[in-house]
Amino acid sequence: MTDASVIAARDGRIGRLLLNRPRALNALDLDMIRALRAALADWRDHPAVHAVVIDSASDRAFCAGGDIRAIRSHALAGEAAGIERFFAEEYALNAEIAAFPQPYVALIDGICMGGGIGVSVHGAVRVATEHAQFAMPETAIGMFPDIGATFVLPRLPGALGLFLGLTGHRLAGADAVHAGLATHFVPRERLLALRAALVADGPGVVAAHAAPLPGFSLAPHRAAIDRCFSAGSVSEICARLAAEDSEFARAMLATLGSMSPAALCWSFAAIRRGAGLSLGDALAAELRLTRHVTRHPDFAEGVRAMVVDKDRQPRWTPATLDQVDPAAIAEMLR
Repeated sequence: MTDASVIAARDGRIGRLLLNRPRALNALDLDMIRALRAALADWRDHPAVHAVVIDSASDRAFCAGGDIRAIRSHALAGEAAGIERFFAEEYALNAEIAAFPQPYVALIDGICMGGGIGVSVHGAVRVATEHAQFAMPETAIGMFPDIGATFVLPRLPGALGLFLGLTGHRLAGADAVHAGLATHFVPRERLLALRAALVADGPGVVAAHAAPLPGFSLAPHRAAIDRCFSAGSVSEICARLAAEDSEFARAMLATLGSMSPAALCWSFAAIRRGAGLSLGDALAAELRLTRHVTRHPDFAEGVRAMVVDKDRQPRWTPATLDQVDPAAIAEMLR
């Protein structure tokens, strides 16, 4: 194993990408993004590369997201160029994965959040193990679900996309298949054999290694999710949750109450808008939105509370949903 944070190598007919920053849970920094883009560019038209497989050197995390500590540092220093560079290159990577001409296979074992979903969900094959944990927790840090999530989430069944994007609810591997974020459920004990089979025979072998899909843990709540998260505003979602007589609804209402009120509003608007956009247009709209969001006080405060100091006590500005200015949110999304 080398010290490189991304190891790109040919293995037979497979181009293999190994995320190798385990102490940071493979959080994507700019060097990793550039290494992934360079490998894909090298292999895009290579006649001997029939598929690309992205994997992790750690079983704790596939990829825990983007390096938001670094982005916060840029924001606090007023370094808009550094923020722009990071997101522009990350979103370019997401688009390149979606457009890659050969099958792109992600083997997801462990935490897969934010940027980790970005380097997997746009590929043709997304394998999840029982140890996989998918989430888009951006509203908890004053951000919004990006990496093309404003395109992906509104295309999930019913109102699941808005539910996941606003609450940051975690999905285990099998649940991610049910929701549409993953395509195959493969137990961890079968991954070694699957890796070897991919090299020998290509991505067509994935289905033969998949296990029967367990039931969807959210199945008992799907009707309530659709009832509540199909509302026309965040305030109405909260009102509908309050009217539900269930522990699940009360838990989700409490979860929303802990998030940045402003981030809930701009995330809601961005996800709803993404339903009518192409992936390319959604990524371009997300890049524009990052320019506003990363200057908002809730971003630096959210990352401080959840990632830097870890006191879990963010002080949001404004503090409540009814204090969020709808005109200001609309202006951010122009």
